[in-house]
Amino acid sequence: MRNQRISRRDAICIGGITSLGLGLTDLLDLRRLHGVSNNARAKSCILLWLEGGPSHLEMFDPKPDAPVEVRGPMDSIQTSLPGVRLNECFPLTANIMEDVTLLRSATSPLGEHNFGAHYLLTGYKPTPALEYPSIGSAVASIRKNPGILPPNIAIPRFTNNLSGNGFLPPSTQPFAVGGNPQRPDFKVQDLNFFNGLDGTRLQRRRKLANAFDSFTAETDKASNVGNPDLERAYNLLSSEQAKSAFNLAEESSEIRSSYGMGDPIGQSCLLARRLIQRGVPFVTVNSSGWDTHNNIQTLKKRYATDRNAKLPSLDRAFSTLISDLKRQGLLDDTLVIVMGEFGRTPKINSNGGRDHWPRVFSLAMAGGGVPGGQVIGSSNPLGEFPQDNPVTPSDIVATIYTLLGIDPKHELHTSDGRPVRLAPDNAEIITSLIG
Repeated sequence: MRNQRISRRDAICIGGITSLGLGLTDLLDLRRLHGVSNNARAKSCILLWLEGGPSHLEMFDPKPDAPVEVRGPMDSIQTSLPGVRLNECFPLTANIMEDVTLLRSATSPLGEHNFGAHYLLTGYKPTPALEYPSIGSAVASIRKNPGILPPNIAIPRFTNNLSGNGFLPPSTQPFAVGGNPQRPDFKVQDLNFFNGLDGTRLQRRRKLANAFDSFTAETDKASNVGNPDLERAYNLLSSEQAKSAFNLAEESSEIRSSYGMGDPIGQSCLLARRLIQRGVPFVTVNSSGWDTHNNIQTLKKRYATDRNAKLPSLDRAFSTLISDLKRQGLLDDTLVIVMGEFGRTPKINSNGGRDHWPRVFSLAMAGGGVPGGQVIGSSNPLGEFPQDNPVTPSDIVATIYTLLGIDPKHELHTSDGRPVRLAPDNAEIITSLIG
């Protein structure tokens, strides 16, 4: 407790609670129970979720000295960190490694998409008894967005492998923007009036719905007056400021081009940056198409003249996002994570692809207090299993909460009042990721 600084506001609080027979220890306990620390490193988080299970061997953990059936058809390149290599499709990321930390020793027993996604996105192994909330939904339940925008947004959608909010209220579920941000006619679904419906008519419908809720509350005292989903829809539809947040046309052509206009991940990352600038605590950029059982080479080039395949598009989007956040002074306050549900098999299969492999995989993190320019853990020479410093999805999730200033021991409650910790009891914070 000797390392905790007391602010002027805390001093006033201490004076107030002392009259109630409480002291400084009680104040700090109350703050801990609330779940949010004053030492939050990151105010927001952008998660680049590579749906399908990205190959660690074709991304962040290449094995240039392994046999060709393990090494695969692609080369690797040197990065700005001595001795650290990345896939050949990551030249832009290779140049900003001083801002990036690689975690090469993540491990899980779950090699099925639904199970793997649940474990990585919640920190809990799936169970038929309970669906746990994803990180974004838990953050939304604790850290409210003071503006009109939803606190948990998914671009263009959240993963199909779980609902997101789990046992938390639907209001914490990821708000899916839909559509394709790279298209010139991109618009957020459900953010414009239907034909024949304007603000005046919507306001009348809102008043009618609230009046009906008030009437039913008189006959059922347990009813909650007001519909939070209706209120959120009304606020979004009636707010030009909210609509402006999703308007990529406000960005210069140079910025849009730097993120990439081919694969949707580029403009999705740009939209994510716009949203966190406006106070949204958690944004998920969902990139599908990483389930490469056939021809791993398509990650590099789908066609002979194609430069918008998955790997080069991710390189461009991720590196530009980090550089853009840094240039605008947002990187220290924004945690950026790149991960998927598992890795891929060490050996190329008979179809020239790689199958599911959860025993070891990699992820990248930057900003939000993460010290850049380091590699944590390693896999063995064939990329089969962790060689040192193995970390579980529970450890990763607990560390993410910690970087966001949220105590991983903080308890949420199910609809029947059962307390559930944000991260399991056995989760350990990865101290090397805490600056």
